[in-house]
Amino acid sequence: MPEGYLLKPTLIQAATFSLFLAVAPSFAAAPAPSENVPVTSRQIENFKIGSDQKLFGKLEFIGGIEMSSSNALLGAISSIRFRPDRKSFLAIMDTGHWVEGEIQRDQGGKLTGTSDLTVTSMIDANGRSEQVKERMDSEGVALRDGEILASYEGLHRVDVYPDPGFAQSGPVASLPLLIPVTSLRGNRGLETIAVSPKNSALAGGVVVVSELSFDTAGHLLAAVLDGPRKGMFGVARKGPFAVTDGAFLPNGDMLILERRFSFAEGIGMQIRRIKGSDIKPGAVVDGEVLLNADMGYQIDNMEGLDVIVEPGGDIRIIIVSDDNHSILERNLMLEFRLVE
Repeated sequence: MPEGYLLKPTLIQAATFSLFLAVAPSFAAAPAPSENVPVTSRQIENFKIGSDQKLFGKLEFIGGIEMSSSNALLGAISSIRFRPDRKSFLAIMDTGHWVEGEIQRDQGGKLTGTSDLTVTSMIDANGRSEQVKERMDSEGVALRDGEILASYEGLHRVDVYPDPGFAQSGPVASLPLLIPVTSLRGNRGLETIAVSPKNSALAGGVVVVSELSFDTAGHLLAAVLDGPRKGMFGVARKGPFAVTDGAFLPNGDMLILERRFSFAEGIGMQIRRIKGSDIKPGAVVDGEVLLNADMGYQIDNMEGLDVIVEPGGDIRIIIVSDDNHSILERNLMLEFRLVE
């Protein structure tokens, strides 16, 4: 979330959160509050406003939806991950909530809406839910065998939750960050967490990238938290953009979603492709910009990105926005096809 942008209101205030460093203690937690959220969706046919253009560089726009709800819980989505069935998803809100649901498609395969959307308050290491946002500012989520990984800003950490059972469980462990916590800015910390393919050079290693925290050379702080290439690396910053999410392609390359905002130019976004072979300790990585869009396109505060591989091999990229629970912003889900 950029400074000077619309403020994100805290949904529910609660007691102080105690951060743990390694394995969380066992506790008998009360069931976390959970709500079914009705969603109304409007299809988005064109990505570029006023144009039927479909191909944008190496990305083909498939379609999208704008989501709204009578329930104020909908919003603040910071990251999204799809299950192997390619329709069920898990998202995370920066207000400390899990979001579970399914996407719906028409006969042509275009997004039409979501169903079975459930929002559940996350449980902290002490068994408490409904946390103060500053202590449960969840920004990134990733799926790993039997685990859900969540990254947080403010109290910088990567927590591990059991899968299944994450929604009614507190974290069972916390991954070592490798990046010195003192180097991470309070509201510019670990926005991105992604699990690399097992058959890639990173061999399933977990990668984190900061939003706008820098090393001494001005590169974005990043790290591979485990695996054969464990260690810190840097990501070259592109102009005014800040990294908000990322996901891996099947070949091991990493896509990162980036956002910019200024009162003079408004919002913007881009997607950059980083070669997986370049990610290693001590490296500074950069890559090709696949897509760059401004307010002339159907975008908003774009914060989440995931990759879906279709049975035939097509690679789909889905990005979602964070509306900050503001009437001036929208909840968007946009889908593209990678054209190699």
